[in-house]
Amino acid sequence: MTKLSNTIVPSVATRASECPYAVDVIAGKSYWWCACGKSRSQPFCDGSHRGSGFEPVRFDAVRDEKIWFCGCKATASAPTCDGSHNNG
Repeated sequence: MTKLSNTIVPSVATRASECPYAVDVIAGKSYWWCACGKSRSQPFCDGSHRGSGFEPVRFDAVRDEKIWFCGCKATASAPTCDGSHNNG
């Protein structure tokens, strides 16, 4: 963790899974992806990030489709998987 003034900023999220989560999303619905990795409702936020410096990432579904949400929390294209889990 890095300390900035009175705020602690996390440097790395907790790896929640070794692979992405396949989710059938519904058009018009918003989903809140867990960025910290601590949620017990992966891949979605359950509020476990409070006080960690992490915030969930909103995903707005524009059509009904399967989305691969990142499970390793290392993606550069949050909240979707970019294959980063293959890099260790």
